[in-house]
Amino acid sequence: MKYVVVLALGLFTTGLFAQGPNLEKDYAAIEDKVIEWRHDIHQNPELGNREFKTAEKIAKHLKSLGIEVQTGVAHTGVVGVLKGDKAGKVVALRADIDALPVTERNDLPFKSTVTSEFLGEKVGVMHACGHDTHTAILMGVAEVLSKNKDKINGTVKFIFQPAEEGPPPGEEGGALLMVKEGVLKSPDVDAIFGLHINSQTPVGMIRYKSGGTMAAAQSFTIKVKGKQSHGSQPWSGVDPILISAKIIDGLQTIISRETELTNEAAVITVGKIKSGVRFNIIPESAEMIGTIRTLDYDMKDKLNRRMVEMVETIAKAYGGSATCEIKDATDITYNDPALVTRMLPTLQRVAGETNVVTAKAITGAEDFSYFQRDVPGFFFFLGGMTPGNTESFPHHTPDFLIDDAGMQLGVKAMTELTLDYLSNGQ
Repeated sequence: MKYVVVLALGLFTTGLFAQGPNLEKDYAAIEDKVIEWRHDIHQNPELGNREFKTAEKIAKHLKSLGIEVQTGVAHTGVVGVLKGDKAGKVVALRADIDALPVTERNDLPFKSTVTSEFLGEKVGVMHACGHDTHTAILMGVAEVLSKNKDKINGTVKFIFQPAEEGPPPGEEGGALLMVKEGVLKSPDVDAIFGLHINSQTPVGMIRYKSGGTMAAAQSFTIKVKGKQSHGSQPWSGVDPILISAKIIDGLQTIISRETELTNEAAVITVGKIKSGVRFNIIPESAEMIGTIRTLDYDMKDKLNRRMVEMVETIAKAYGGSATCEIKDATDITYNDPALVTRMLPTLQRVAGETNVVTAKAITGAEDFSYFQRDVPGFFFFLGGMTPGNTESFPHHTPDFLIDDAGMQLGVKAMTELTLDYLSNGQ
């Protein structure tokens, strides 16, 4: 029976969604506003759980549209609820609003020069992952839908989520805390949609994958204990920096020699190492932090077990000791296959069938996955690279750059997905 229902929906939506409401004038009218909002948010970025001004800007905009607004969700999150003229199901749309501890190198008129403190260090702050575009796009979607309540058969919940990149140490945050605080309840959400702009996908294109599309992410902290001595007499101590180097090398053999990469991709990355205070002192300790990415739960368990074993054993072999603490950051981002099948015609209509392409799973991670654990969700990638560019810079880098021309398609896609889902959401 389940498969019959899904097939019926697919046939129905293909026919119905091929038409869609004509909102081209609304999309054209909102584009300049969306770009202006994006530039302002980009120039004034804020780190996770500290997005106070960003949240204030979002809330003010939603209230001006007559949307019911709740602030302070998961610390700095904003949630808006818009009821259509007709009863029906509930769709949630999510945008992440936090920036990263990255110093921008771009020469833009709206370049970020903001600095803040992260892990005890002074850092530049930059929207180096495109969350500024996500926020501006969803603000635009809210305005378009608020002007077309007569076309909404149900309710739309706008979720502006803080701390997608992770909350500060010792704090809760992000999608996990939003879910914990009941963001998918009252009214109960039936489906959720999200997008992520991509600096290496041309403007006008949409990439998606049914099923597992982004990896589970974990963080790890390795603490190495040695014995301090004078730098001129290494034989009188135990060098934690040397042990750390051996551990880093060993961890990579877990991936290259113990992980069946033809099955699924996996990654272990050490992102920071801290040790020592002076050139001629072998320090007493060292600390490393990093990330693990997996797309398979059995592989995840094996990597975790082997990391702990290897860290302890290598340290002991060189006369020291070490511990490895692993924490979950996100789950596997899983696009509900039935929902993808049902809504794919909408994306093809909006972007053009040839511009909507399937993609392989990636080892990047998204805490959108926590929403998808509770309700069916569809998360896709939106092109943000200027067509014809010979060079584009990855996310989370100082040179990360997005073409504003890509955002109107984001507004269209999220708006049309909402209306089409609700038009047959009974």
